[in-house]
Amino acid sequence: MRVFRLSRKIYANDLSGKGAAKFGNRWNSKGVEMVYSAQSRAPAMAEVLVHLSLEDLPEDYVMVELDIPNSIKIEELSVKNLDIGWNAHPPTSQTQKTGDKFIDEKKSCVFKVPSAVVKGDFNFLINPNHPEIKKLKVIEIVVFPFDTRIFK
Repeated sequence: MRVFRLSRKIYANDLSGKGAAKFGNRWNSKGVEMVYSAQSRAPAMAEVLVHLSLEDLPEDYVMVELDIPNSIKIEELSVKNLDIGWNAHPPTSQTQKTGDKFIDEKKSCVFKVPSAVVKGDFNFLINPNHPEIKKLKVIEIVVFPFDTRIFK
């Protein structure tokens, strides 16, 4: 399976999850390492765009394509199992606790969760501390300039 993440060029090959751990996010608390990816390029872009404005838009973004081998078990979370407001901004502690539990338990390397930004699409959370992380491969890194019309 292929998944995508939009990243600053300097972090394109970094699957440590340290960036997410610096601040915490929807699916991880501050201090919990996690790599965020999406089912396609469009939701990967949308997940980043909600945090940016035209004024602070960096010019060094790249789209990273990752291969998750079929041998890797993917844990799944249905939106039906989430409380109303799970997709609110700022993120709720419920989603962070769910993601933290995924990381701590190490039952699987990848966790498929609903996207809070693109309804009907999915994010794939990657546990950088799981032994199977070594099986994931960066397939392609492509310069990804944003079309400034997005901000009009």
